Amino acid sequence: MFGIGGGEFIAIALLAVVLVGPDKLPQLTTDSAKFIRRIRDLAQGATKDLRENLGPGYEDLTVSDLHPKKFISKHLNEALAEPKAEIDEIKKAAKIDPDLL
Repeated sequence: MFGIGGGEFIAIALLAVVLVGPDKLPQLTTDSAKFIRRIRDLAQGATKDLRENLGPGYEDLTVSDLHPKKFISKHLNEALAEPKAEIDEIKKAAKIDPDLL
């Protein structure tokens, strides 16, 4: 989880107990869990609103799809798929008859 090993997790827990105190630690963990839940709900809501506002064709949108390089390459591949298929058909049809050589 988050690239943290067992020893590191124990060290962070001990540090939290020392800095916060054992009496306030349960309240801190519940408050941080609520905060993380709110942030996750906010992110999911923003993604849902973005899907709705972009319209048809973006129902399967994920946040990682919004990376500029990935976004552009996805749309370029879609735009070039049809001409590429036509070129492949032309190549198949344009085979040279060996008897003509």
